[in-house]
Amino acid sequence: MRFKDVFSIIGPAMVGPSSSHTAGAVRLGRTARQLFGPMPVQADITFYGSFADTYQGHGTDLAIIGGLLDYDTDDLRIPHSIRTAEHMGMSIRFVKGRAQVKHPNTVKITLKSEQLQLIMLGSSIGGGNIEISSVNGFDVHFTSMYPTLVIVHDDRPGMIADVANIFKRENVNIGHMDVDRKGRNKEAMTVLEVDSIISEEMIGELEALPYVQEVKMINLTNGGMT
Repeated sequence: MRFKDVFSIIGPAMVGPSSSHTAGAVRLGRTARQLFGPMPVQADITFYGSFADTYQGHGTDLAIIGGLLDYDTDDLRIPHSIRTAEHMGMSIRFVKGRAQVKHPNTVKITLKSEQLQLIMLGSSIGGGNIEISSVNGFDVHFTSMYPTLVIVHDDRPGMIADVANIFKRENVNIGHMDVDRKGRNKEAMTVLEVDSIISEEMIGELEALPYVQEVKMINLTNGGMT
């Protein structure tokens, strides 16, 4: 990843001690929560590499759960996040994974409720920056640095064109797009990083497109829940 400014290197305003192990972890948790939607009943957090070795000492466990509560990186409630989440009814389990991963600061976040499940794999790559590499088995890559739309849909001809036409009409620029599918004419996922916040009306229009199953908006530029 190319760092765009000095803040991409030193990290954002944060509750320390580490931009990689805490600020990046908060953003990974927030991304997972915004993809999932409601408060999860169960959160299984699997740490890999240096995350697995040092997550307690660096507060990565607290940071991930703070992100799942949609706290921002500088939220002073992060040190109490596990206790808060458990008080709100979230069952939490931390696991040290042994699989080989591409980046040492990698985590798999599995969230569950009665009817929903999310499995997200992502890494904290330095300076508080993150990269998501998998969502529910789809090989998609994005950073959550910009407002991001994640669209689950059937793989059909013209699907991408229909989405792009809505963006063109609303004068919203697409900075990055990634698509993966489970097979020809099967379920697919399209990820769009855009240059401006998407309105609820525009999301509703995307959801109304034929073959669209779900649209999720990730926005880490706001301050999170109060």
